[in-house]
Amino acid sequence: MAVSSAIVFTFISPQTASFSANSSSSSSTSLLPTKLRMVRTVTHATASEPETGSRPPRGIMKPRRVSPEMEAVVGVPEIPRTKAVKLIWAYIRENNLQDPENKKIINCDEKLKKIFGGKDRVGFLEIAGLITPHFL
Repeated sequence: MAVSSAIVFTFISPQTASFSANSSSSSSTSLLPTKLRMVRTVTHATASEPETGSRPPRGIMKPRRVSPEMEAVVGVPEIPRTKAVKLIWAYIRENNLQDPENKKIINCDEKLKKIFGGKDRVGFLEIAGLITPHFL
């Protein structure tokens, strides 16, 4: 939705200000203009128009092909990186693979070992880095 607003600038026009010719006066008002005219300038600023179409996904949102090992866990041959991480976490919770004492550690089963480079235990911060080679 486009929003428009008006901004008003007020300033003193230098052509309309005339100063007193009496500069020998000791009063402080001698340097002040005797005639002032206020000039207002109105400018309009409008917000940019919203995009009318949807742009294709880019970066980590773009669907990419995955390896057969990763496909066994996520279930699809092409998926965005963000969805892959979500589905891996869903698989971990569904199969109760988090360490009961420290929930930040994942105890890998055979499917996850293939994805995580054969490691038995993985920290949750390592997941994003370990799945990188599985995006083709």
